[in-house]
Amino acid sequence: MDKVVNLDLRAVTPFLSDIEMTVWLERSMNAYDVLRGRKGKGSDFLGWIDLPSETHPSLINRIESIVKRWANGIEVIVIVGIGGSYLGAKAVIEALSGSFDLHMSGFAKPVIVYAGQNLSEEYLEELKELLMERSAACVVISKSGTTTEPAIAFRIVKELLEKKYGKQEASERIVAITDKSVGTLKEVSDKEGYTTFIIPDDVGGRYSVFTPAGLLPAALAGVDIRSLLDGAGAMQKICAARSSENPAVIYAALRNALYSKGKKIELMINYNPKLQYFAEWWKQLFGESEGKDGKGIFPASLNFTTDLHSMGQYVQGGERTLFETVICIINPSGKLTIPNDPDNSDKLNFLTGVRVDHCNKMAEMGAVIAHMEGGVPTLRMEIPALNGYHLGALMYMFEFACGISAYILGVNPFDQPGVEDYKKNMFALLGKPGYEEIAKRLNNILK
Repeated sequence: MDKVVNLDLRAVTPFLSDIEMTVWLERSMNAYDVLRGRKGKGSDFLGWIDLPSETHPSLINRIESIVKRWANGIEVIVIVGIGGSYLGAKAVIEALSGSFDLHMSGFAKPVIVYAGQNLSEEYLEELKELLMERSAACVVISKSGTTTEPAIAFRIVKELLEKKYGKQEASERIVAITDKSVGTLKEVSDKEGYTTFIIPDDVGGRYSVFTPAGLLPAALAGVDIRSLLDGAGAMQKICAARSSENPAVIYAALRNALYSKGKKIELMINYNPKLQYFAEWWKQLFGESEGKDGKGIFPASLNFTTDLHSMGQYVQGGERTLFETVICIINPSGKLTIPNDPDNSDKLNFLTGVRVDHCNKMAEMGAVIAHMEGGVPTLRMEIPALNGYHLGALMYMFEFACGISAYILGVNPFDQPGVEDYKKNMFALLGKPGYEEIAKRLNNILK
């Protein structure tokens, strides 16, 4: 089987017996059958499974037409969305962009910024200042158009663009990604004449990275979305195989086996800062899919080696409820070696000529061994390179594994009932009509 993603289990197997591995692989395979057979809870939200292979070339052409339309003159593009409506795109953009692109002379691509992912007044005020200063456009992503955070942000951005450019030109600077037929954003888009893209009815937000919600912002940032889809398509074929070598089956089995032994917190670890928002996307994917009915592994993340000098102490010596999943990039894009210091003042001349990545890899292996010996199982996921192809493959693998893992737990991977609780309270406290009784109860609590 093609090792688009390779799993290194050496720091996990000491914590699980052969019998336990066999039992949990069987349970994972049974959950795989539920997912592939579309027989489980939430099975009407499985449109993401076939997205990579079924994305029509005409959609890619339409996305690229927006990129061309905004290529000349647009300096800043605001992506308005929250949760899965922006995290997938941000994860891809951060992973595949240069760390210092914005500071390089001759940087030609539009700057991508985000709104609707918080309710910070300071953030939105500062965004307005930027949009007044620069030539701006907006991509708004919402199935309904009424989710509070992005709806407020879009109202503010829309007003600014219309005042700055006039309604007609503003409509050319706004693209909406929304439901195909219903919802407030769909109605506004039709009324104002915005270019629109569709989020399929059978794809939930946190599984939408291979829909226009992820693909259009990524393309606007200069990402090769065809390569991203090619990698996801390759992994789609791998995950379709009912095999004990299927990486999604193995990963789901291992994490649930460890969960059954008291390992209740999974740390997503990267050794490349470009993957920080990949971990944020992963946290939403698993946290919102599995955290139900009093169950679920808590997904968290750390950035190594940085956090080895802060949270590393807890990982090594704290409560033994942790396990780690490390993303390892085998071949980095750069080739930087450590120079010689004639005075050897830092006593590091033994590293002269050594690649920085080799030091990073040895720090990784040192931490893996230390954490394993300290009681923290560590699964390493290796990808050959950090590029669109392998990132797409990795993201699809996690989506597929998430569905399997949630079915092992016995929960619906595709709903999020708990998210609605804070919204009801917020609406009541804001005085939204129809929430008066809830408001009375909450105000009594707050007295």
